[in-house]
Amino acid sequence: MILAFAVAPVVLVTLLIGLRGVAAMRTTSDFLVASRRVSPLLNSAAVSGEYLSAASFLGVAGLIVKDGIGALWYPVGFTAGYIAMLVLVAAPMRRSGALTVPDFAEARLASPALRRMTAVVILVIGGLYLVPQFRTAGLVLSAVSETPYWVGVVVAGTGVAITLALGGMRAATYVQAFQFVLKLVLFIVPAVWLLVQVGPSVRHDAVHPAEFTEFERDTRVVFRVGTTLDFTEPTTVHVGQETRVVDGTWDVPQGAKVVFPRGATVPEVAGEARPGGTEWERPLLDISDAGHPLLSTWALVVALALGTMGLPHVIMRFHTSPDGRAARRTAAITVGLLSVFYLFPGIYGVLGHVLVPQLYLSGATDTAVVALPAQVDAGWQGGLFTALLTGGAFAAFLATSLGLVLVVSGAISHDLLPGGLSRLRVTVLIVSAAVVLLALSAIRLDAGVLVTWGFTVAASTFCPLLVLGIWWPRLTVAGAMSGVLVGLFASSGAIAGTLFGLPVHGWLAILVAQPAPWSVPLAFLTMVVVSLRGRPPSWARTAMLRLHLNEDRPVTEADRFRELRDGRG
Repeated sequence: MILAFAVAPVVLVTLLIGLRGVAAMRTTSDFLVASRRVSPLLNSAAVSGEYLSAASFLGVAGLIVKDGIGALWYPVGFTAGYIAMLVLVAAPMRRSGALTVPDFAEARLASPALRRMTAVVILVIGGLYLVPQFRTAGLVLSAVSETPYWVGVVVAGTGVAITLALGGMRAATYVQAFQFVLKLVLFIVPAVWLLVQVGPSVRHDAVHPAEFTEFERDTRVVFRVGTTLDFTEPTTVHVGQETRVVDGTWDVPQGAKVVFPRGATVPEVAGEARPGGTEWERPLLDISDAGHPLLSTWALVVALALGTMGLPHVIMRFHTSPDGRAARRTAAITVGLLSVFYLFPGIYGVLGHVLVPQLYLSGATDTAVVALPAQVDAGWQGGLFTALLTGGAFAAFLATSLGLVLVVSGAISHDLLPGGLSRLRVTVLIVSAAVVLLALSAIRLDAGVLVTWGFTVAASTFCPLLVLGIWWPRLTVAGAMSGVLVGLFASSGAIAGTLFGLPVHGWLAILVAQPAPWSVPLAFLTMVVVSLRGRPPSWARTAMLRLHLNEDRPVTEADRFRELRDGRG
């Protein structure tokens, strides 16, 4: 039912809008940047629709349920990144005339090798960002409709692949702008309804949290992945049709449906603290429970704020603007649109802590948003708002995935293996299929964590490249390549260490789980030091002028002479 009335209309409208882009798409420029004719208002709505991913629509609220109020630093970092982009990157990037980040790298430094290297970085960022979109699509659909996890993953992948193969960036622009408005409405209206419907006692509990130590009613939990629970006392539970008494450590098998009786003590999840404990109200994060909340918070904000300006799908979006001034306006309007949206994840998070805290047992806090309406109203209203939120969540998955699949496909078929429009279309289908396969095995991974790692890699590679490439004329090819490589290996190596359980503790655990505070300065320093040991090309200052002079500035004879003298005319 949810699939028919919530997900199907969103996917269908996405495909219909995608058809609109077919007639206007004749060249690679049409496919990748919509011929650079998108107005600031439409573009900012599309940027916001593309940016508000599963991590924003569902992940922030889920992190609040699990980790507490400190998770509100995620939307702060997400939005602050656009201010940095507005000041440092937006207009010069548009003036560069490039289609993609690798295009910019080659245009600025005339290095095909650097172009290929940045294309590989795009594949890494795109994988870290795309997999959680499809993964959460499968998780949400299975949570609200009892369909298998793979169904949601395949539905999301199919919708994205067909839309992009048909209409490219022009179709993606209209789809993402439409889906931003849809997400905003389908996020705000249920939030207001929930606040009214829950009553004063729940609202009081939401802002005066207590630790989740006892089940207030018979509670059913579906474990979509295997989990280890620690019971402090013997507890009678119902597993399917079987009743059993568990005590001590219990390895719950994947797919188990367990009913915990009213009044039973809540077990602990190995390595996780119960929601609502003494640290839940603290307005700071504590990555890896390392005991250094201020460092944890700064590490996250650095990754998100600096990573935003390096996200390739966001950078590509600014190339659709008619000129640099329009790109700057797009960034400014985007900050306002995102600020409106991010007023509401906290509402879902604090209500989720009161109404669905049991989701932390199965690691499914990402589904808290869509689980809330049924907890408040078991009738038709609850079903209606569950469907609306599910539709909004799928709009989030599709909008973000459209931009990501497009930029990854462009990196492959425009930068690594250059080809025409037909190859771009085929690459879109191949990339979508590959991400679906990766997402099918990624159900255990937290969407918010994966997306944050994507920001971290972007901050450690593209942020230094863009900032120095735009504002420092002495950057050399060797410096740029060295910095990008150091940032890529430093950030991805730390992420791999976290995934494989590197045995570190305290502040070191934070800097491994979230390496941006050291990997970003290291990449900047490497670029500067290596560049200072070499000489920039003779035409570097001319290339810099192209990035900073207004497009409507008349070209003088002196400019033409300078171009001819420098061999760039």
